[in-house]
Amino acid sequence: MDLFEYQARDLFAKHDVPVLAGEVIDTPEAARAATERLGGKSVVKAQVKVGGRGKAGGVKLAATPDEAVARATDILGMDIKGHTVHKVMIAETAPEIVEEYYVSYLLDRTNRTFLAMASVQGGVEIEVVAEENPEALAKVPVDANEGVSIEKAREIVAQAKFPADVAEQVAEILVTLWDTFIKEDALLVEVNPLAKVASGKVIALDGKVSLDENAEFRQPDHAALEDKDSANPLEAAAKAKNLNYVKLDGEVGIIGNGAGLVMSTLDVVAYAGENHGGVKPANFLDIGGGASAAVMANGLEIILGDPDVKSVFVNVFGGITACDEVANGIVQALQLLADKGEEVTKPLVVRLDGNNAELGRKILSDANHPLVQRVDTMDGAADKAAELAAAK
Repeated sequence: MDLFEYQARDLFAKHDVPVLAGEVIDTPEAARAATERLGGKSVVKAQVKVGGRGKAGGVKLAATPDEAVARATDILGMDIKGHTVHKVMIAETAPEIVEEYYVSYLLDRTNRTFLAMASVQGGVEIEVVAEENPEALAKVPVDANEGVSIEKAREIVAQAKFPADVAEQVAEILVTLWDTFIKEDALLVEVNPLAKVASGKVIALDGKVSLDENAEFRQPDHAALEDKDSANPLEAAAKAKNLNYVKLDGEVGIIGNGAGLVMSTLDVVAYAGENHGGVKPANFLDIGGGASAAVMANGLEIILGDPDVKSVFVNVFGGITACDEVANGIVQALQLLADKGEEVTKPLVVRLDGNNAELGRKILSDANHPLVQRVDTMDGAADKAAELAAAK
């Protein structure tokens, strides 16, 4: 879950990362009182989860409370790269900035470790620095068992070649930033810029945080950070049912058991769809190993509720959960939906393979549901699903 800047700022403050004061508002008039609380002037910053806010006109200085109201009026409702601004942060204006740096921690999936990155060339997109001047970006692996002590932080600072007059301050900030990263179960914490101001103090002026949703059971407070305004309603409904679902731009609904199988199914459907007018997958939905009737019903309910879906491809490889259980789940799921008054009108193509596949196929054949077609190969089932979607 990616956070807004104001949410990242609040988490940083909670863990003693030095930040400027700020508060979030959603009406222009509220900018007046917020700016007065900050001493009469402020920075009005659009809260969207995308870069380039400044270039788009989403960050404005306000010299007076009245001007803050005017700037908030301009920014609220603005579209920035397809993201509508529903909130702005009224932030304390920074003292004169002398230098801008970059620091972050992230999960390095490729090397199965954590990674610290730091550069004295902050204030610009770090991808630009990495491409144009890679030696200016220090990348330091962090052992999960050891974490970031002050000694490790000094090692990061030294590799990034921070100036001596700020080195110890940056090292201390790196320790508190690591504390944020670990205690909040984050996948990324980033400060850009980390700024040295005229007084010599180093402050985090902007932040980006991405939290691990798999750790929600440890982080009950994180539920309040979810951006419900921009959440896809189908994805929200699937999350409420504990389903791994992602909405895509296509017409063939996909249900599979196992993320790898579902990803392969997306590719096969996209390839098959080229022969049927460019039909594409409509979603990613992994029901996992326990494909019970209730789980299957929940999955079908989500997918059939998508008006873009024209057909559904259920692709299951029986392993721990045998194919006969899956087949019974499909039959019972259709009955459950019918009992709830949710009429199923979209065709389903089912491919079963693996443990008890023959029995599962027989169960589907015996049920003889008018909307269910059984195809025994993955390529054939994908082609049939694409054909049915194109015919709608």
